[in-house]
Amino acid sequence: MHNYLAFNALQNLLFCIPKAAVLHGKSVGFASQNSRFRSAKSKLVFFLRIIFTKLRVFSGVVLEILENSSAPRNSV
Repeated sequence: MHNYLAFNALQNLLFCIPKAAVLHGKSVGFASQNSRFRSAKSKLVFFLRIIFTKLRVFSGVVLEILENSSAPRNSV
């Protein structure tokens, strides 16, 4: 009985305390990761609007340059 208690105490010291510290660290890491994901997800619509607006402006400028260019076109 005495050996079992000593073994149990050593097992708790060697395993349970570090396990609690590691699990706490993992919880904090996942919480911050989820926070960053939610933050990025909420800003996604804003970034997509900027990207596609700039693409439309860029394509409009390119089309205007092509229409106004004096280079001869090959017509089929």
